[in-house]
Amino acid sequence: MIPEVDVNRKISEVAAQVSRDYEGRPVHLICVLKGGVFFTCELAKRLTVPVSLDFMSVSSYGSGTESSGVVRIVKDLDEPLEGKDVLIVEDIIDSGRTLAYLIEILKQRGPASIRLCTLLDKPERRVKKQVKVDYTCFSIPDEFVVGYGLDYDQKYRNLPYIGVVEF
Repeated sequence: MIPEVDVNRKISEVAAQVSRDYEGRPVHLICVLKGGVFFTCELAKRLTVPVSLDFMSVSSYGSGTESSGVVRIVKDLDEPLEGKDVLIVEDIIDSGRTLAYLIEILKQRGPASIRLCTLLDKPERRVKKQVKVDYTCFSIPDEFVVGYGLDYDQKYRNLPYIGVVEF
């Protein structure tokens, strides 16, 4: 669906925009595991502002291809967020359930700001309309995709491009 060269080009463009928007102040990246780790690392390497990084694992899937609708925290943050400019980094946003839940939890921890960055967005699948994506690399149609951190039953995360799973 999206070749490696296009993924790399777009991550550089988004990183440049993030760097402009946070110019003169540090940004605290929250990588949403597991899928977000590939994108977070590539984004962080390209940022020109000071970066700190933490990890959180929040799940609403399991082993299927459809969101279960039940969100649970698997791994919480190691660092406090009070006063920090937070950028949540996700691999893909579709229904928005997970992010709506996560954003509400993180707001209670006193960050200076919270923004959202995603490699892929499926806006037509959005159930939680209040989820505002600040930085998007690609808007894609409603296909089940893998690669660049995205998986199908823990497989295909290591593909350097975005591909469609054909069942």
